[in-house]
Amino acid sequence: RAALDRAAVLLRIKRDVNRLDNVWGVGGGQRPVKHLVKEMNLLLREYLLSGEVSEAEHCLRELEVPHFHHELVYEAVVMVLEGSGEGPVAMMVTLLKVLWETGLVTLDQMNRGFQRVYEELGDISLDVPLAHSLLEQLVELCFDRGIITKALRDACPAR
Repeated sequence: RAALDRAAVLLRIKRDVNRLDNVWGVGGGQRPVKHLVKEMNLLLREYLLSGEVSEAEHCLRELEVPHFHHELVYEAVVMVLEGSGEGPVAMMVTLLKVLWETGLVTLDQMNRGFQRVYEELGDISLDVPLAHSLLEQLVELCFDRGIITKALRDACPAR
């Protein structure tokens, strides 16, 4: 009874999820989506700075959310569209290729990530006027490297 009362008190706390993580040891699938998105963005930014694919792969595994890896694909593509220069494009393609080859990102997750970008391209291009051409380049590069299917490449919206 004391443990249940203590749990009820902890669950009523409106503070950060980290408090519950420390007490209960919450696993990946039980974390809020916003927290996971933030972690994935951090992982991608760190990868762009360090260039260490193995570290990015390790961090993704540590998040313990294989059902949510489509979000990493989505965030990676958006980060490339919002970034500048050729460096991030090549680096993200390399990362996606490794994640694809190791099986961390499945065909369905790759498709879902890219499809979400396709659907939101109108909004993205308001902030990034060259988003269409950048996406076309990225999609063609991913197709050439065997990361995405022909059907997904063909589904890419053209201007």
